[in-house]
Amino acid sequence: MTQALTQAPLTLSEIAAALGAQVEGDGSLVIRRAVHPSEATGPGDLALAMDKELLALLPGSKAVAAVVAEGAEVPEGIAGRVVVKRPRYAMAGMLDLFERPVHAEPGVSPQAYVAPDAVVAPDASIAPFAYIGPRARVGAGAIVLPHVTVGADAVIGDGCLLHPGARIGERVEMGARCIIHPNAAIGNDGFSFVTPEPGSVESAKTTGRVVGTNVLLRRVNSIGTVILGDDVEIGAGATIDRGTVTATRVGNGTKIDNLVQIGHNVQIGTNCMLCGHVGVAGSTVIGDRVVLAGKVGVADHVKIGSDAVVAANSGVGTDIPAKAVYMGYPAVPRSRAFEQYKGLARLKRLFTDVADLKARLRALDGGGAPKVEAEAEQQE
Repeated sequence: MTQALTQAPLTLSEIAAALGAQVEGDGSLVIRRAVHPSEATGPGDLALAMDKELLALLPGSKAVAAVVAEGAEVPEGIAGRVVVKRPRYAMAGMLDLFERPVHAEPGVSPQAYVAPDAVVAPDASIAPFAYIGPRARVGAGAIVLPHVTVGADAVIGDGCLLHPGARIGERVEMGARCIIHPNAAIGNDGFSFVTPEPGSVESAKTTGRVVGTNVLLRRVNSIGTVILGDDVEIGAGATIDRGTVTATRVGNGTKIDNLVQIGHNVQIGTNCMLCGHVGVAGSTVIGDRVVLAGKVGVADHVKIGSDAVVAANSGVGTDIPAKAVYMGYPAVPRSRAFEQYKGLARLKRLFTDVADLKARLRALDGGGAPKVEAEAEQQE
């Protein structure tokens, strides 16, 4: 756990109030750092001991203050403690209190390029070697770090944070407080091509056979854009393609992990979570609060209902209803997937039972299996 240093010391009571938690013991203790219990060096350290493994480290810690889960038995030597009901949620609030913001110089660096007709808010920060294209707009309090490119006519909302190497394409629109991590690319052209006559893919989809031949792949330009809502976070190396004619959209509060691919025309709702290596093909519609776990693949033109959860490594090829839990390859309802896994685990025993039944039938039939059956068994 990385040590975190507050901007200014806080008392234990102030920390508890900010978290909406209870303080027990000495609430006047002054806290300067939040630390792993094993890394505490003195009274100014607050030990984060909200699970059993970390709580067990408190007896040997030099901390005199701790954050613990409700119902935890705290050892002697801890003079004050903050008691929280939901540890992981409390951790999020705690790290907000002890956040160490990125370093950003105020104003526009002389080493940055800002187009003459771009509009940059006076309190925005534009770092060296950043590029702000023609007619682009950068909102109040936005931070654009080194080697970021913001294309022509793009809109960066108030309070956005663009980490080094982020690529924001032309006409991309970004709401307030978005975070774009290193080397993410927003607003790429979609992967869209067409053949003069029906090609191999079309024949394979309709007939299951390859009939057509791809003698020419004509590029379908993407004249749409990407629109991100407020509080969207895009992970490092993630890519989002612009729409063919309209916009690829990501709703407010949605979080997209590292190395995720979002195809053209995709519509993603609010407060969704797309974990690492997820791939979503073009024109898919994802509802609100959907969770796609790591390495989920979603076929094109699929609809996933709000509040659905798809387990890791699943392949989604059909629509998923709201509030459903799907898993497997291809993805099916969780209960059905478990039935399939159980069936596979029982196959060996089933084959043994069938062989035993065959032997019994041959014995009842005089001991001689028909020649055709014997040859079939030999081939197996």
